[in-house]
Amino acid sequence: MATLESAQGPMETCISSSVSTAPVTMVRPRHSVLVRVTHWIITLCFFALLLTGVEILISHPRFYWGETGTVLTKPLFQLPIPSSRRLVPTGYRYVLPDQNGWSRALHFEAAWIAVLTGLLYVISGLLTRHFRKDLLPSKADLSWRALLTSFAKPLRFERPSAAESSSYNGLQRLTYLFVIFVLFPLVIWSGLAMSLGFVSTFPWSVTLLGGHQSARTIHFFVSLALVLFLFVHVLMVCLAGFWSRTGAMITGRTGTRKEHA
Repeated sequence: MATLESAQGPMETCISSSVSTAPVTMVRPRHSVLVRVTHWIITLCFFALLLTGVEILISHPRFYWGETGTVLTKPLFQLPIPSSRRLVPTGYRYVLPDQNGWSRALHFEAAWIAVLTGLLYVISGLLTRHFRKDLLPSKADLSWRALLTSFAKPLRFERPSAAESSSYNGLQRLTYLFVIFVLFPLVIWSGLAMSLGFVSTFPWSVTLLGGHQSARTIHFFVSLALVLFLFVHVLMVCLAGFWSRTGAMITGRTGTRKEHA
């Protein structure tokens, strides 16, 4: 009996030691339900707006500044692509299939869904202090050294450390705030300024932008800025770990491994 007990002692010690030193996955919350739902709704709307926007653009790939602009007006610039309308001079001897009808309808619907979803996200972010806690940069984040480091690491395709992955750096915070509170409102404003029904009620909306054609040109460049942000955003997600980041935006949680002595 004493032999059995003496044999069990070292075994128990060994098992306990092996269990205590094994890595344990601790699952912690990362994104709330509302953030996740609004993120994916706006993502789907953005791709719908991008697709339909390209189709609308093809119908008249010329841009002007001011109130009016026609095929007889000298454009501010034009894209080197064929048009889907024969009367638009592009230099090409053929026209593309005209998809302007369904594109405008879907563009309008996707835009309003994105606007309402974005308003819900902003209101919730203000009430829950999500912007203040997660996106407002600190003084340390705004130092030139911190901003330069945040900018240089992705250029070298360096993966962020575990500590850096737990929160956004200063450059990311500034970028997200700029997109949420500058680019998105401006692309919505310039889009509404092209609507005759909206402008008839709020004429100042197009006057401040310089006219209908100016609003269209601004809308185009802001859309390009949002597409650029999308590419950079996806690149940063891939560097940080595509499946873990995507899983966190779907399930709301991410795993971290901790060693227990």
